[in-house]
Amino acid sequence: MARTSKEKGAGGWFLRNLIWAIILILALIVVLQFLLGVITRHNKEIPVPDFSGLTISEAESLARSSDVRIDITDSVYVSHLPLGTVFSQNPKADDKVKKGRRILITINATQPKTVEMPRLVGLSLRGAKTEILSRGLSVGTLTYVPDMATNYVLAQKVAGRNILPGKKVKVDTPVDLTLGVNSGESTTYIPYLVGHTAQMAKDILIDNSLNVGVVSYDSTVKTYTDSLQAQVYKQSPAYSGVPYQLGTKVSIYLTNEASKVSKEVPVIDTLIVPDNTVTDEP
Repeated sequence: MARTSKEKGAGGWFLRNLIWAIILILALIVVLQFLLGVITRHNKEIPVPDFSGLTISEAESLARSSDVRIDITDSVYVSHLPLGTVFSQNPKADDKVKKGRRILITINATQPKTVEMPRLVGLSLRGAKTEILSRGLSVGTLTYVPDMATNYVLAQKVAGRNILPGKKVKVDTPVDLTLGVNSGESTTYIPYLVGHTAQMAKDILIDNSLNVGVVSYDSTVKTYTDSLQAQVYKQSPAYSGVPYQLGTKVSIYLTNEASKVSKEVPVIDTLIVPDNTVTDEP
């Protein structure tokens, strides 16, 4: 049966409206995707600025000009940094983030933390080192004087002066130790330090009754964080089988350039470790 003109008109109207509805829905999807991209800044990322070493006001100013936000979430005390400056950040500098991203900041405390000086006289070098580090202090210079017992603490000093146990001192304060040395146990050997960080190298030297001499960083070390990651690529005196006096200073040179750090330990003549090395102490 043939369709009436009225039925044909109704069918055409429905088809036209269906087409327009599809066009409207597609247009709405395009608009929503565009707005979503604007709101979320889709695929638009910026590098995180480096806030390390800045004061809070400097960091806030840099954050505003870089279209990010900063939140101070923690504080530490590092004696090598100015008080109240940025110690670390997350995300790190040069990481890619969207505008408006919140950067978490850890600052160096405005008031240094203090601890009580422990009693070190009478302890072995190993025991004194353990006690010093457990208090958040650091081992300073080792000075050796003649005594019947080797590597036992005879005096403890800060900034050249004797310091009594119980006295309040700042965290990270270096404590200098005066130690005894028997004439028959007065030498040690230089350990191999290449590939170690500055802190690890210092620990090894102390454990071998030696002092840290010059600490030098090359041009790859630009920030405090860089210095923590840098590795020894050269030392003086060099690793050898030659005996040195207890307390000898060993200079270290550090880099962040992997190609400068030797991967092979040099072969030396048979090395007989003297009995006085604290690495063998119980």
